[in-house]
Amino acid sequence: MNIVVLVGILVTLVTIVPVITQMRKHPKGLHILFFAEMWERFSYYGMRALLIFYLTQHFLFDDAFASTQYGAYTALVYLMPLIGGFLADRYLGTRKAIAYGALLLVAGHLAMGIEGRPSEEELRYDGAGYSLVAEGRGGLRTVQLEVDGALYSFSANREGDLIIADLPAEASLPALLPAGSFETEVTYRDGRGLAILYFALSLIIMGVAFLKANISSIVGQLYEEHDPRRDGGFTLYYYGINLGAFWAAILCGLLGETVGWWAGFGLAGLGMAFGWIVFVRGRLAFFLPGKSQIADVGNPPDPVALKARVLGPLSRETVIYLLGFLGVGGVWFLIQAHQLSLQLPGVGGVDAMLLLLIAGAVLFMGYIGWFMRANCTAEETQRLILALILTVVSVVFWALFEQAGSSMNLFAARNTNLELSPERLIAFGPIALDMTLTASQTQSFNAGFILIFAPLFAGLWAFLAKLQRNPNTPLKFGLALVQVGLGFLVLVWGMQFADDNYRVPLFFLALAYLLHTTGELCLSPVGLSAITKLSPAAVVSFMMAGWFLALAFSQYVAGLLAALTATDTVAGQVLDPERALAGYADVFGTVGLVGIGLGVVMGLASFWLKRLGHGLAEDQMARPSEPGPDVPVRD
Repeated sequence: MNIVVLVGILVTLVTIVPVITQMRKHPKGLHILFFAEMWERFSYYGMRALLIFYLTQHFLFDDAFASTQYGAYTALVYLMPLIGGFLADRYLGTRKAIAYGALLLVAGHLAMGIEGRPSEEELRYDGAGYSLVAEGRGGLRTVQLEVDGALYSFSANREGDLIIADLPAEASLPALLPAGSFETEVTYRDGRGLAILYFALSLIIMGVAFLKANISSIVGQLYEEHDPRRDGGFTLYYYGINLGAFWAAILCGLLGETVGWWAGFGLAGLGMAFGWIVFVRGRLAFFLPGKSQIADVGNPPDPVALKARVLGPLSRETVIYLLGFLGVGGVWFLIQAHQLSLQLPGVGGVDAMLLLLIAGAVLFMGYIGWFMRANCTAEETQRLILALILTVVSVVFWALFEQAGSSMNLFAARNTNLELSPERLIAFGPIALDMTLTASQTQSFNAGFILIFAPLFAGLWAFLAKLQRNPNTPLKFGLALVQVGLGFLVLVWGMQFADDNYRVPLFFLALAYLLHTTGELCLSPVGLSAITKLSPAAVVSFMMAGWFLALAFSQYVAGLLAALTATDTVAGQVLDPERALAGYADVFGTVGLVGIGLGVVMGLASFWLKRLGHGLAEDQMARPSEPGPDVPVRD
């Protein structure tokens, strides 16, 4: 048994007990949304744990291209909910939008399992070609050079010379190839497999467009405006998200690296199918008859208009579903937009993906600006302004935090010692434990820490609220920025303890993820809750989509930051791990200091910003001697 699987079981058993205990105090519908989102996140993070390795090792893209492609995909994942949130608010209602998006996600994740033929690369020297033969995936991957029918390991020195180990003197290739005397070239890349990859990612993006913002807004609909349980409910809901992410990284990562890409991606698809069934039935016992526990929330704003025929015999609802599926084709082109540079007068070449994000921001701000002028009181306008400020600040946090799936994932594979013991297998009675992690399994650290700390943070906010000491929402955002910055500085500190193979002890990567996690718990569930509190009911889903638009910007920036850590590779294997480690130190050190500095500024400004919320940016329980609002319990 893999040691991470065993630890995962123990962590889940220990942490889920207080979560179940606390959930009894919340609306029953939270249970359904908890488990539905858990399986949706299982599918998404299962694929995410493997994607950067799939791009660099299966398709043999270089680090810079793979990082920007990863950033483009994740940016679109969070950009497209603008459409889904708008359609849910105006026509579908959140429950129908979520159910449709989940179906697209099932198709997309299962399509990711069609991996096709691996790409091939060869080394060219003095007019001759030598094949590069790769075995394994992720951090378990090895690449050797085939010379005269035999395989040899190789590396590079600081000058860029290629050194071939144990090569016979009579070989057709010298044992040392000076820098500049050789080149590598991808000789085969499966075009059909690449088209399937982009189609699968497009299905996932469109599915998330209909699902992500809407399922978060349903959580908010379970609570009344001044219900003090709201932040705690979102934190418990966040536990469900990360329970899925935790097991996705453990299981999909393990299968993807040890069995095959198809196994990891395929398991993610099965998880999404299970989540769809739970949500549609609206009951955890989905195989038994009974009333849906979320039937009273997320309904269409105008059911009659939704069923009206608008295109021959087709209803408005059917037309929306058809347009959503046809939109997958448009996303197929958009996901490759980062490869295009559009020439603008007076500006020069501009990344098409950046223009797309800017266009989305302009449309979002235009609609919200019109809504504030036409429909909001002065107090509602100020609350919306605070929600927009928090959304913009979140871009910085997520741009740093989202290095996890790209640069930090590659750092785990290339420059982290993933062995927990000198002996790979240790027997405990009849059970033999594999004491080595796969690189993608390190993605479970963040989610695992959330499983441990989410209930504690939920209780902490409630405890501080009773004492009238609950930090205001902008201050929590400042604390989050400081912690994510500290996480990167911890990694830089740990690099001085690297071994002879330039691999940093696993402890420092785990500690960095711990700090990122505590920062996330100060920002993400609190931010989701703040958007639902500060936004008028008529635009809550659209504002939630705006929150994910900010995530889209951050993912784009995260891709650019990850590309700065790019190092020379051959067939997906690093040539010079010392140079790679130095590159990570430079980038991680800089972004760490930026995060801490901006966090301090946000913390100082929080005492003014909280006033814009008019009481909704700081949740404090009424003192026993003070009258408080009646809080009805909605089951």
